[in-house]
Amino acid sequence: MNLFSINNFLLAQGNTLNIPRPPQVGPGWDNLGKIIAAMIGIILIISSIASFLYLLWGGLQWILSGGDKAGVEAAQHKIQASLIGLLIVFASWALFGVVGKLLGIDVFNLIIPSPATL
Repeated sequence: MNLFSINNFLLAQGNTLNIPRPPQVGPGWDNLGKIIAAMIGIILIISSIASFLYLLWGGLQWILSGGDKAGVEAAQHKIQASLIGLLIVFASWALFGVVGKLLGIDVFNLIIPSPATL
């Protein structure tokens, strides 16, 4: 039982200890976890789209190379780089989830307590 619950009990009976409440933190602090989780999601989405577009660019370059050995080789390098990029993006997404589960943190829906509740 803490002082606030004692104060609420006394308020119910018409008495009070007049314990001041802790200062309220601005409304943005409670949303910090949601903002960080949203930023992680946005970064993963943007990097996935960028890697996929780079894959398409490599495929288009291969088609338009017309059998030129240097053009085909450059296109293959772009395709390899984009596939490695996609692999890194999805591996980081999976790593976030696994580390979050191991630590008991929902990384994709962060809840950060405000200093007033600590």
